[in-house]
Amino acid sequence: MFRKILVANRGEIAVRIMRACKELDISTVAVYSTADKKSFHRVYADEAYWIGKPEPKDSYLNIDKIIEVAKKAECEAIHPGYGFLAENAEFARRCEEEGIKFIGPSPDVIEAMGSKLNARKLMSEAGVPVVPGSPELRNLDDAYKWAEKIGYPVAIKASGGGGGIGISIAWTEEELEAAYHRSKTLGEKYFRDPAVYIEKYMPKPRHIEFQVLADEHGNVIHLGERECSIQRRHQKVIEEAPSPVVDEETREKIGRLAVKGARHIGYTNAGTMEFLYYEGEFYFLEMNTRVQVEHPITELITGIDIVKYQIRIADGEPLQHEQEDVEFRGHAIECRIYAEDPITFLPKTGVIVHYRSPGGIGVRVDSGIHMGCEITPYYDPMISKLSVWGNDRMEAIQRMRRALHGYIIDGVETNIPFHMAVMHNEAFVRGETHTKFIEEQNIKESIKKITEELQPLKKKLAEIFWEEELTKEEVVAATIAALCYAKSMAK
Repeated sequence: MFRKILVANRGEIAVRIMRACKELDISTVAVYSTADKKSFHRVYADEAYWIGKPEPKDSYLNIDKIIEVAKKAECEAIHPGYGFLAENAEFARRCEEEGIKFIGPSPDVIEAMGSKLNARKLMSEAGVPVVPGSPELRNLDDAYKWAEKIGYPVAIKASGGGGGIGISIAWTEEELEAAYHRSKTLGEKYFRDPAVYIEKYMPKPRHIEFQVLADEHGNVIHLGERECSIQRRHQKVIEEAPSPVVDEETREKIGRLAVKGARHIGYTNAGTMEFLYYEGEFYFLEMNTRVQVEHPITELITGIDIVKYQIRIADGEPLQHEQEDVEFRGHAIECRIYAEDPITFLPKTGVIVHYRSPGGIGVRVDSGIHMGCEITPYYDPMISKLSVWGNDRMEAIQRMRRALHGYIIDGVETNIPFHMAVMHNEAFVRGETHTKFIEEQNIKESIKKITEELQPLKKKLAEIFWEEELTKEEVVAATIAALCYAKSMAK
């Protein structure tokens, strides 16, 4: 087993990886920027090294500096987490050249699946159904021909795109030219790749992904699916496992396809096959060649530690599970807690003045923040991931309602009221979700009402935290009052 691993990331995922390392008796090395000087991941690691200014290009995207630190600290492996350099083939290749194990798939596989065009081609070869669409578009005329062939509406997509960047929708022929040029421009700007292709646009599909694990000995398994349909700006905000619409027969069928696709490309380590589910059919969307933000809910329903598996696979160990060993128990939901306006979803910055995470049976909080921690404009404003487990979906929903109402974050605005509104939304409770759920349900009024109802609770909490002259008995009384109010709100 590795003796020392460098975690090339920050925040909650860095802490999550370090916790796995601690359980495996592996020493950890953190890297941090100037903005993260007081970060928790820096303190939690066994060693920590400053790598540059706050801007990602000067720190967490600085390949040379990270490799330099890894060699200086005598690290045997690097775990990239997600985001930043996690799906950067150049970084994985540099690790390989320097004799440092990259905890993830090979550089060639990252490169192959990083191109959506190439990924579509490879999955088609493997017999995995893909969304009806084209190869790379040679010109605008080519786009018109393919749009006519597959029918409007269509989506023009940048081949190197991700996170919704580079996607332009054309509902009619008149909108196609602008969509074509927009996607090419965004592809060139963000991914240095102007290649685009066209796909049939599905107005309200479900986004369902399958978690796969593959070792370096040819063994591949899946850990079931996650429903990730509730999104804003093409980014997931609520996920659940299993999906409300996937039965055992379908899970087995699509799981086999996910495994087949991973095996076809020679995949190793943890990865995710993403699908669109539309009108009873599954279509391959893309593959994420890294650990996913939402991996905790799969861990909750399977009892399998995905991050520890990543490390073991990278160290050359074979999978400890065969497919028939994987059991699914209960239901799990994850809410991504962001520092953002709960209605407009615009990011917010500031210092977390008071913080108390929820707990109790079936509640898990993954975070890398603390009281006094600053949410800066340099990085994604995610504060934490709040995950719950229940014996069934309804118990998980009720447990999430309770956990959200007990989550105290003061100093920055958060999207907790948004999550509360969704957990009480009748369509969500019925499992009727899709990628346009937020727009269609129009839950703004519910969010405003919840925000107003939370004000008395905030006032009571202020009495606890801010009044220096309170006696011990008064603090206890204020605490009980605040908790009773939270309990009444959760009903």
